This record gives sequence, C-alpha cells and structure tokens, in this order.
Amino acid sequence: AFWKSQLGASTPLPTSGTVFISVKEDDKGKAMLEAAQILSKQGFEILATGGTSIWLSDNNVKNTRVKKVYEGQPNIVDALKNNEINLIFNTTQGSQSLKDSRAIRAAALSNKICYYTTAAASNAAAKAIKDVENSELEVNALQNY
Repeated sequence: AFWKSQLGASTPLPTSGTVFISVKEDDKGKAMLEAAQILSKQGFEILATGGTSIWLSDNNVKNTRVKKVYEGQPNIVDALKNNEINLIFNTTQGSQSLKDSRAIRAAALSNKICYYTTAAASNAAAKAIKDVENSELEVNALQNY
C-alpha cells in the first residue's frame, strides 16, 4: 500500500541506487536502524553524515560518510545536484540542521527524489522497497471494491 501511495503521488520509490541517511539523536533507534539494514541488504549504497555514519558503522551497516552543507564541499547537496542520490532519510533537530535541510529539500524537489523526514516513514519506505521485490503490483479501480 505504501509503495502504491508513492506511485500515486508521482514519487516512485527506487529499487536500487544510493540512499542518504542523516538522523537526529532521538531517531537513532530500532525503526531507523531497521530501515538502513533493509536497504543495505537490498544492495543500496548508503551515504551518511558524521554522527549517523558512526552510529551505522557501530551497528554493522556499511556506509560512506558525506559532508553536511556547512562542512564545505563536496557535500550532500552537491551529490544531490549531481544525481548521485536516489532516496533520502533526513530527520533534523537544531537550527543548523534545519538550515541544511532546506537546501537538501530544495535539491530533492528539483530532482524528484523521495524524501522522508521521520523514522516511521523511512522505515515504511524501506519495507515497501523490500516487499515490492517479492510481489506483483495490481491496480484496481475504486469501483471494483
């Protein structure tokens, strides 16, 4: 159902590629870790900012560190503009993170990249990507129900 909702919103979920993950401390828990593990097992490359990269590595999720916007170039916005990112999981806290997230959102919107700002939505997206691989999508008219 989540997969279909994204198709209906004209933001289809990718089934491969690179995911950017940057999460606030409060979201470094089971839901976000599960999302990262699912995508890693699906073959996605994971790019993560400093603290998130360390957290993922500590939990045995392979990833590559990428600079935040304020850390200089090349950074995550450069990667987005270069079409190197296919999916974004970004939860923010604090003024600098909020400022950076504006630039990330703008680049994501202009490149039509799926962007999730909560751990729950990120987890749902990862599960949908995993589940669609093993199922056939059907579309039915509302009248059929």
